[in-house]
Amino acid sequence: MVKPIIQSATQTLYDEDYYLWLRTTINQLRAGQFSAVDLDNLLEELENMGRSEKRTVKSLLIRLFEHLLKLTYWNVERERNEGHWKGEIRTFRREIKDELKDSPSLKPYILEIFDECYQNARTEASDRSQLAIDIFPAIPIGSLEQILDENWFPEYNHNHHGKPD
Repeated sequence: MVKPIIQSATQTLYDEDYYLWLRTTINQLRAGQFSAVDLDNLLEELENMGRSEKRTVKSLLIRLFEHLLKLTYWNVERERNEGHWKGEIRTFRREIKDELKDSPSLKPYILEIFDECYQNARTEASDRSQLAIDIFPAIPIGSLEQILDENWFPEYNHNHHGKPD
């Protein structure tokens, strides 16, 4: 009857001191004490890790699109914010690439959510710029390869009137 006591102790630990639970679980696994491992919480943590990776990539993709849209279409703010927006774009690109390097199997997921993320970014860019949503194209402004390419930027007007040069 020792096993249930150990299990409830580690389950209690999970609720009271997460970091200690994590260290204890790692030590139990290393020592081969598999019957002592709090499997329910361990499995839940592993599932959450996968969901967290997906959420991170989705959020980064939306932010990347949003900044590309602001840079391309928000003419009156571009001169003041171009450097900042380009810096943010570079950061989001790098972070997405890092996520894909760590978890290459997330690439199909990115393609799956690509259009949805673009539409979310379009709405956010419209909200933040106070420009009509129609100003931002309904179809993504670039492919995944393009938007992740550190040297690629969509064409945009350099004047302040929104008319072609």
